Amino acid sequence: MISGPVQESDESIPAVERMIRTKRALFAFTALMLFCSCSQKQGEILWDRYGIPHIYAQSEEDLFYGVGWAQMKGHANLMLKLYGEARGRAAEYWGEEHLESDRWMHLNGVPERSGQWLAEQDTQSKGHLAAFVRGINAYAEAYRDKIDPARTVVLPVREEDILGHVQRVIHFSFVIHPMEIAGVKRQWEEKSGSNTWAVAPKRSASGNALLLANPHLPWSDYYSWFEHHVVLPQLNAYGATLVGMPTVGIMFTDHLGWTHTVNTHDGADLYALKLEGGGYRFDGEIKPFEVSTKQLKVKQDDGSIREEVLTVKRSVHGPVVAEKGGDALALRVVGLDMPHVNAERWKMLNAKNFSEFQKALKTLQMPMFTVMYADQDGHIMHLFGGLTPRRNEGWDYSGIVPGDTSATLWTEYHRYEELPKVIDPPTGWLQNANDPPWTTTFPEALDADDFPSYMAPRFMHFRAQQSAQLMMDDDNITVEEFVQYKFSTRMLLADRVLDDLIQAGKSSPNELTVKAASVLAQWDRHADNESRGAVLFKAWADGYGISVEKSGLFVEPWREGNSNSTPHGLANPEGAAEALGEAARKVVEAHGALDVAWGEVFRLRKGTVYLPANGAPGDPYGVFRVTGYGANGDGTYTAGGGDSYVAVVEFSNPVKAYAVLGAGNASQPSSPHITDQLELFSEKRLRPVWLTRKEIEANLKERKVF
Repeated sequence: MISGPVQESDESIPAVERMIRTKRALFAFTALMLFCSCSQKQGEILWDRYGIPHIYAQSEEDLFYGVGWAQMKGHANLMLKLYGEARGRAAEYWGEEHLESDRWMHLNGVPERSGQWLAEQDTQSKGHLAAFVRGINAYAEAYRDKIDPARTVVLPVREEDILGHVQRVIHFSFVIHPMEIAGVKRQWEEKSGSNTWAVAPKRSASGNALLLANPHLPWSDYYSWFEHHVVLPQLNAYGATLVGMPTVGIMFTDHLGWTHTVNTHDGADLYALKLEGGGYRFDGEIKPFEVSTKQLKVKQDDGSIREEVLTVKRSVHGPVVAEKGGDALALRVVGLDMPHVNAERWKMLNAKNFSEFQKALKTLQMPMFTVMYADQDGHIMHLFGGLTPRRNEGWDYSGIVPGDTSATLWTEYHRYEELPKVIDPPTGWLQNANDPPWTTTFPEALDADDFPSYMAPRFMHFRAQQSAQLMMDDDNITVEEFVQYKFSTRMLLADRVLDDLIQAGKSSPNELTVKAASVLAQWDRHADNESRGAVLFKAWADGYGISVEKSGLFVEPWREGNSNSTPHGLANPEGAAEALGEAARKVVEAHGALDVAWGEVFRLRKGTVYLPANGAPGDPYGVFRVTGYGANGDGTYTAGGGDSYVAVVEFSNPVKAYAVLGAGNASQPSSPHITDQLELFSEKRLRPVWLTRKEIEANLKERKVF
């Protein structure tokens, strides 16, 4: 018999005592249930005062659920729009203006390939996608009233939509854009851009490696960035990704970090086909096209639906994207047979050291982009990343390629080991500003002659030269200086030609030109908010059409042996002075004064926020602090792109970081986080990145437990 305490009967206990005991039991039971509930929670999202979600989870699936939920909170309308477009059904949902987008998706087989890619995902990646989609749909179900009713037609979002979005943005916007086909342009002509630096401990004042992440993209649509922090028991990572993507874009962890720039990679070719006998000529024979049709639906203004038949012809090269008379153009794009982009990103994020990071990169699932890397062990790397086709050197791939022979048809990619890369250079620093890989550090660590001619072109524009100069001029860089250099608005073009321009202007018989030269002589050669003379100089450079490529305008044109110090001097001072007079006339006409401040003309405007802007388009002006503008029609300009995201990371122990997302971490109309970082942008300031629970709790705005 097991002995124990004597049990009292209910009858032997006074009524008041029984009531007290009952209440205590209920309290204990409630506390136990609360404890169980908290201990069983899967994760939580802590939003700080800038709208940055810090997502804590115990499992990978729960983490991706939280990422999906958090992205929807900030960008629900935009995400659903992007997924509808990736489906190739945007015209069906929202009308005629989306028809060209739908045609582009179906012409390139994106909706069908998305299903194929999903079937090829490994178990882990499928779990990540499914969880991300669950988070998206759960938010939509809980907060449908916060979503534009026109966008809810896309719900529920499916895993295939995510993979379609990846293809649409990466393969069919970055690698090749429909506007490039219209103009028969090459990918290495600068469109979107970025800056990046990596500094080794030997050049850092603290003895810690430094990394700059600084993409330059339009501040809207599928170029929008989403900043977030993800935490698992074995992972602490922070950074940003393009809206709608489930995995990280540019990120750092406790161990390492990386960022990207749009590189001069050529991952797409247009092949000229000779049409004959209902097909096309190839290797001396007539080959038939693979022909399929797609039924596209288009919503009309009255709500009715009309249907349009899209006929898709495919050659051995790819789909026919243009046809005229007896000729056609077929498009071939890299990476469509590489469905594991998300898996590669996840492996990069979970790498603990440089060896593991390179192992992840070697899968070559991402079709393009420079990778700039730094870590806590002091390693730095610049990789000319992406899938570069193994082409026949006997042909010119810089324009339209003959499509009547298999000699021009590439079927393989260069291996990771064959790509240009620089690891731990003696200089202790690396840079990229959308220039080819040959100029990533000075003295040069790579010889372009050691690589196929089609790997990358040979040039170095002014912004890249400014980037390199900022690194070369300081061999003991503090974090504060690193930030200061990042925000430099100095126009390198002015350093190369301004003295000649001022001298020519002062010698002009035109009184206004002489006054303009005097204004330029007093100018600080920057494009800061208060810089006076920058507006005039930009007007002159635009009117004169000056650029690195126009060698005839310079006394000393750009030369490969002096990549970072040429071109310079004005070959035709009189012509330049004449252009200065015309620029001066336009500036006075538009603004009433020659020395109008840059920030009075170039502005930041969102909602009710209206602030002076700084920075300029990177080239031809050679400004490292890049800001792109759109004309308002009244002589002023509003910033709409450029420095999309800026993050400075010091790989100390623990890691420290500072960032700004000028366009804000949300696009939902009611969000306060659309404009809350514009003042930082205007003042060229970064905010601290909060990485510890204590820091986050001290700046907490909202919490969600899931």
